Amino acid sequence: MNSTPFWGPDFDELAAEDPEIASIVLSELDRLRSGIQLIASENFTSPAVLAALGSTLSNKYAEGYPGKRYYGGCAEVDRAEIIGIDRAKALFGAEHANLQPHSGASANIAAYGAFVKPGETVMAMSLPHGGHLTHGSKVNFSGKWFNIVSYGVREDTELIDYDNVRELAREHRPKMIITGATAYPRLIDFAAFREIADEVGAILMVDAAHFIGLVAGKAIPSPVPFADVVTFTTHKVLRGPRGGMILCREEHAAAIDKAVFPMMQGGPLMHAVAAKAVALKEAATPEYQAYASQVIVNAQALAAGLADEGMRPVSGGTDTHLALIDLQGIGLTGDVAEMRCDAARITLNKNSIPYDPQPPSKGSGIRVGTPAVTTQGMTEGDMATIASLISRAVRDEDGTQAAAIADDVSSLVTRHPAYPRG
Repeated sequence: MNSTPFWGPDFDELAAEDPEIASIVLSELDRLRSGIQLIASENFTSPAVLAALGSTLSNKYAEGYPGKRYYGGCAEVDRAEIIGIDRAKALFGAEHANLQPHSGASANIAAYGAFVKPGETVMAMSLPHGGHLTHGSKVNFSGKWFNIVSYGVREDTELIDYDNVRELAREHRPKMIITGATAYPRLIDFAAFREIADEVGAILMVDAAHFIGLVAGKAIPSPVPFADVVTFTTHKVLRGPRGGMILCREEHAAAIDKAVFPMMQGGPLMHAVAAKAVALKEAATPEYQAYASQVIVNAQALAAGLADEGMRPVSGGTDTHLALIDLQGIGLTGDVAEMRCDAARITLNKNSIPYDPQPPSKGSGIRVGTPAVTTQGMTEGDMATIASLISRAVRDEDGTQAAAIADDVSSLVTRHPAYPRG
């Protein structure tokens, strides 16, 4: 099996040792290179990030924190974690940072563990209106262990109803209020949430998993000055490895650190911590700031292009990296649209829309995001092309046009390759 220049000689070792898995790795690379990736929560990490992930730091067990480990031999991984912490604090203007959570959900579990006890009341955004499983879904730990009061968006504007949030907070007196979402395309008024939290004596947690990369790139306002704690993933717009991170005020540092370890998890993944540090360094550059701004410009162009094709952007558009698209006007459900796009090598996901008449398994909408295509160097004109390709794909009832659409997809991504060869 031929090695790929992207990985270098170590891939030959994988190919020789385990050709079955090596072929899957290559097939996934081919999938990324041959299609349009519009999953809002996905991106392409740099080769430097992947190099850290595939490093000898994967071998080290390092329960605890720098200088306070439960194992010997941690001097080098201590250095990596301290560098990452310092970079996170500098990039986001935070007083404290914890890079150890394995995922965004793990970071959220730690925030709950630091501030609320099982049975206490937490307010968070409703999942059908754009929230996350960890914001109170009944099948998730959050909905099973805590008394969740959900807020949502207005039916007329599809924007967060801040008056309703205040009313609910006054009525239920939550111990913690969570803001942040996975399918809400507009900016969030963090100052308004801070004011509401202060009025009822609640901790304010911001789940910034989706938009923290835009904050890092100074493309949207930061939640850090307003929040007690900010949790996020590192693998979306931020373009780092899969994982989680927490920022908080110094007064909460001890509680957060104890909630991550030993309450929520054991040994950190030190190769992932180092890869997070690499991504944070990349995010502190002018080039990354230009990238973050272009992500938003592209999302707005894509939403406008889909509107021109008869597909309605929820809330009228987007201020971020994603758009939520209502397909009811063209008589489709999200699951059908996802399937038809997949056949044409366009990867996106079905999604519920606010006040959706369809069950989540179908959804009346799709969610599209621009982090990955922007990493590939695409701009507004390419978004118009992608909107047209999506329109053709979702309207291809019998599948007879899928191959032709895929050829046009191939033409586009060939001009803007993922992980260019050589």
